[in-house]
Amino acid sequence: METKMNNIPDVRAAQHELMSAFEAFRAANDQRLAEMEQKSTVDPLLEEKVDRIDRGLTRAQATLDRLSLSGLRPGAQTVAGLEATEAKAAWASFMRRGDETGLAAIEAKSLSVSVATDGGHVAPPEVQATIDRRIIASSPMRRLAAIRTTSANVFRKPIAVTAPAVGWVAETAARTETATPSLDLLSFPMGEMYAMAAATQTLLDDALLDMDQWLAGEIAESFSAAESIAFISGDGVNKPKGLLAYTAAPDATATWGQLGYLASGVAGAFPAANPVDKLVDLTYAPKTPYRANASFLMNRRTVGLVRKFKDSAGQYIWQPSLVAGQPATLLGFPVVECEDMPDVSASGLAIAFGDFEKGYLIVDRADVRVLRDPYTNKPFVMFYVTKRLGGGVQNFDAIKLLKFTVS
Repeated sequence: METKMNNIPDVRAAQHELMSAFEAFRAANDQRLAEMEQKSTVDPLLEEKVDRIDRGLTRAQATLDRLSLSGLRPGAQTVAGLEATEAKAAWASFMRRGDETGLAAIEAKSLSVSVATDGGHVAPPEVQATIDRRIIASSPMRRLAAIRTTSANVFRKPIAVTAPAVGWVAETAARTETATPSLDLLSFPMGEMYAMAAATQTLLDDALLDMDQWLAGEIAESFSAAESIAFISGDGVNKPKGLLAYTAAPDATATWGQLGYLASGVAGAFPAANPVDKLVDLTYAPKTPYRANASFLMNRRTVGLVRKFKDSAGQYIWQPSLVAGQPATLLGFPVVECEDMPDVSASGLAIAFGDFEKGYLIVDRADVRVLRDPYTNKPFVMFYVTKRLGGGVQNFDAIKLLKFTVS
């Protein structure tokens, strides 16, 4: 698939544009760094040039990523239809004309309790899969975190805070009882998010309109934006508890239930001398088992800042990715952009690093519900779509933060 992708003319052109932009960025930034060493100041026009090229580099990387995702997405191949033509026709009849007779009959046959007390129907698995695929494609945390599906209102997970004690004995010696491990029960309650899509009856009557794709396209973007904010800063009340909503403490003294952070040493900035050292320290803050699958998480403005840094050998620590579906790297680790991460500011927690799959858990309720409303906003037909999910940190040792503060 990768070889096939690299032969697509648009992808090859995007790769060439990305590398050209990166070379231009390196040349301009090298000139900026040289001026700083010689004069301790930089020509404002040169700073503006570097920033302009940096923005172009960001656009080039985004273009390649978009083309890569588009190329990897099956073109004519779609998710398999409903198991029976009868079910497919019943869902289409409900969406287009509000006829619930077919769905009610199918639900009765399958003994499925899929009608909410306030009305609506559970969307078919194929519709839910289409929505989920679009959300995952645009949600950074869903690409990084562990995801579980549940039918319960609260997902509970026991965690061993301390490992079981171990003893050494001879072959025939008596075994004394060892200390039991400390356990904690993490709870992830479900919150509900909702969105409404609107269509005219004329649009719904169009036989060429793919209702599943239309609904997913109208809803997925709204759901993705709401999820992304919650996974980073949600307060846990009727929504997931965000990564940065947990108490952050200095890594040396952080206890279970707190995320450890390293200080940049400067309020609201990297130190002027050897700023890369702080990022290197952050990569070694998690224990060894969590570094193999670790990633950086930050917003695009922070990426633009660290992209200008060089290591002690004079090599840029940020490297673009030319491989379809693979993110750029920072110090050899993937760097994932998330617009909901805060900017670099005084006491800001602008950079997270670690194994997010082990560290953060997203819990999805197993159904998406659709309520058709042709009355509230005539002449439009409103589709009220709800989805339940929760989430939170499940391993506080797996993720570390960089805090832009003196200590």
